[in-house]
Amino acid sequence: MEPFYVLTDAERDGLRAVLETVGKNPYEDYPAFSRAVADVVDRDEVPAFFREVCARIRAERESGASDAHVLRNCPLDREIPELDLDDPIADKHAKKKTFVGEVFLELFARLVGTPLLSYATRFNGDFFTDVVAINRYSGKQTGFSDSELVFHNDRTAHPVRADFISLLGMRCPEGDYIYTGFVDGRQLLAHLTEEEQEILRQPHFITPFDVLSRDNNGDLTDSGEHPILENHHSFRYLDTSTTVVPGGPEKAKDALLALKNALVKAEKKRHRIQNGDLFTFANQDGLHSRDKMEINDPARARRRWLLKTYAFRDQAAADRHADRWIGGIAGRVGD
Repeated sequence: MEPFYVLTDAERDGLRAVLETVGKNPYEDYPAFSRAVADVVDRDEVPAFFREVCARIRAERESGASDAHVLRNCPLDREIPELDLDDPIADKHAKKKTFVGEVFLELFARLVGTPLLSYATRFNGDFFTDVVAINRYSGKQTGFSDSELVFHNDRTAHPVRADFISLLGMRCPEGDYIYTGFVDGRQLLAHLTEEEQEILRQPHFITPFDVLSRDNNGDLTDSGEHPILENHHSFRYLDTSTTVVPGGPEKAKDALLALKNALVKAEKKRHRIQNGDLFTFANQDGLHSRDKMEINDPARARRRWLLKTYAFRDQAAADRHADRWIGGIAGRVGD
């Protein structure tokens, strides 16, 4: 994908200077951290160019012009630690003493009007998680592995799912080519008949929880019966895993096959995230993947690190889940 906007070095450095004024630790007290970022906005310290870029992205989302955007040359922490892949989350908490990347993601979410979401049983309930190759998940179908990922939306089996995902390239090896694929839900609809769409809107389907979720909560098994197609073009689907419920109608199996065919035919976007790239896209109104196009040094490729956030579409979408907040922290839900 071509970047929606490329920051000049002067814009990047000026914005980073603003971000560095936020002294709160998002992993110790997220509400205080979030308020500190809001204060930066309220004091009108955000450079005008970045406010304008975020307003344009918000407008494109609202109009339906695009649900996937790339910003390039975004500010990062001056020092990016190497993470121990046996326990990268604990290692990050021990080594990472500055939070420019986290402030940037929080600021972006605030300016585009998408409150952040976290899961209390995953990664200590952190609102900023790490897409890294955790050793114990090597070869498994999870975002926290060194594997390719089929087209899916994150937390497919979970009742509370992000509307948008943002990925910030912290360490992206130049010699290895790993792409994030995205297919807009509207492109999928174009390859499905009205009858197939109607069947996909019925709760004939089921999705197992991912391996990381099951490790964090042994009571989790599957989603229960759910439709695949919701709203106008929201898809709740994990390729190779979402299936028809036992004893489901033949027409549901046919519709699922039609969706698989549509996924092959539909127009897709792919982006190779580089250091300082922000790739932000719809989680439910589209599907995404990870494609390892060329790996020249597997050990180096495993050091790839993306900082990630989940977000609700808007404040109203977040408020609909207010009864699920854990520990009184808005946006943090349980399993």
